[in-house]
Amino acid sequence: MRARPALPGGLLTAVLTLLSAAVVSGCSQQSGGQAGQPTQGTTSTRPSGYGAVFLAVDECSSFGTTSFTEVPCTSERAAARVIARYDGKPSDGPACPATTDFVLHISETRPASDEDGDGAVPRGYACMRNLEPPHPGDPGGGGGPRTIVGDCVYGAGRGEVRETSCDGKGRKPPEYRVTSAVPKRSDCPRSTALYVQLGGPTPVGCARPV
Repeated sequence: MRARPALPGGLLTAVLTLLSAAVVSGCSQQSGGQAGQPTQGTTSTRPSGYGAVFLAVDECSSFGTTSFTEVPCTSERAAARVIARYDGKPSDGPACPATTDFVLHISETRPASDEDGDGAVPRGYACMRNLEPPHPGDPGGGGGPRTIVGDCVYGAGRGEVRETSCDGKGRKPPEYRVTSAVPKRSDCPRSTALYVQLGGPTPVGCARPV
C-alpha cells in the first residue's frame, strides 16, 4: 500500500493503498492487491457429499497445505467458517466483510456431480473466519484482506506501508494506527499523519503515530 505523510498548510496528499490478503495459519503474510477487495488466497477443492452448495455461507473448511476442503462444522478437522460467498472473480465482486480472516479462491471445476447437477462448480471466493483465535481480521490483528479502523501499519519502503499487529508481536513493529474512517481527506483530524485508502463509503483512513 502506498502512503505519504500529511503535508503542512492543509496540502493533503492521497494515499494509494495496496491491501493484503493471506491465508492465515498462525501468521500474517502480506501480498499486494486492490484496496478493499479480496486478493490472493488458496484454491479450494470440493469433496463429494458435503452441502448443497460448495462452501456456502455458514459451512466450514479444513486447513490444508496446498488446498482446503469442505467438512462438517462438527468435524474435528473444521478450522474456519464461511461468512460470505460470492461467484466470479474477487476483482469484480463485493469486498469481504471487514473482519474476514482470510479469503479462499475457488477454481472452476467440472466434477462428476455437483450442487445443481450441471457438472460444474463455478469460480468464486469464500470469505473465511477462523473458528478459534487468532483472528487476524479483527482490528489490530495484523492481517485479513482489508485494512480497517483499529489496524496498524509500518513503512515498507518506496513510499509503501503494510499492515502489522498492533500488539508488537508481528514481524515488524507498528508505526501508525488507523483511528477513523471518513469520506474525504479534509474530514480527518489535524493530528493525522498518514492517509490510508480503505474503500467503501468512508474510503479514507486517518492514521496517527503509535
